[in-house]
Amino acid sequence: MVHGMSRMPVIFFGHGNPMNALSQNPYTKGWRQIGKTIPRPRAVLSISAHWYVQGTAVTAMDRPRTIHDFGGFPGELFEVQYPAPGDPELATQIREILDPINVKLDHNWGLDHGTWSVLTHTFPEADVPIVQISIDKMKPPAFHYEVGKRLAPLRDEQVLIIGSGNLVHNLHAYAWGRHTIEPFDWAMRFEKQVRNLLSSAEDGPLINYEKLGPEAALSVPTPDHYLPLLYVIALRKEGEPLTFPVEGIDGGSVSMLTIQIG
Repeated sequence: MVHGMSRMPVIFFGHGNPMNALSQNPYTKGWRQIGKTIPRPRAVLSISAHWYVQGTAVTAMDRPRTIHDFGGFPGELFEVQYPAPGDPELATQIREILDPINVKLDHNWGLDHGTWSVLTHTFPEADVPIVQISIDKMKPPAFHYEVGKRLAPLRDEQVLIIGSGNLVHNLHAYAWGRHTIEPFDWAMRFEKQVRNLLSSAEDGPLINYEKLGPEAALSVPTPDHYLPLLYVIALRKEGEPLTFPVEGIDGGSVSMLTIQIG
């Protein structure tokens, strides 16, 4: 049991609609529950779908700002602040771990809604330091999986590594209205396919997800919301349990699946 005590779990959050930051619903209750059940981390390293840029960068400021990177939502969502501290030392350490990849220490970004809309429930006190690492959009999926693998030592230093995206993320098909809509067949099929691969620890097809057929093309029309998952599964040690603490498909075409390792 020693490992369980010393090694942090790794979690992929399906963050969905930014309004979840203000909501109390089955998803946000699940996120809150995770915060109560996992060991308290020394810091969080977040890989968010919403920092999808050229190059690899890591936030290195003492006080990361709360970024409202969306439009068309109610004013109260733009007023949400998540004043968690940064961790410049951890940022520098990540840069060293990932060498020779050129990692820029960033002082402009902050915490985007992929990070704070979830963590405002998981750590409502905003008292756990947070660092974000960007997703280099110029690189293939295998690169992101390898970066994930390189981050492994942080798990034994009480750093909680999270990916935040959505396994199925098709906003063209998303029902923005208040009525609940049945999940699309293709979304359910793709989610089920991925769940089976995760449960049997078959990472290869998940890395080469574009070969998973027409469901994959509809579920992952752009890589940004899927790639955070690759960082997370790369961190799984042999024999570690994998669970789905939050489930559901929102608006027909956004999977809210949360995947926890360890």
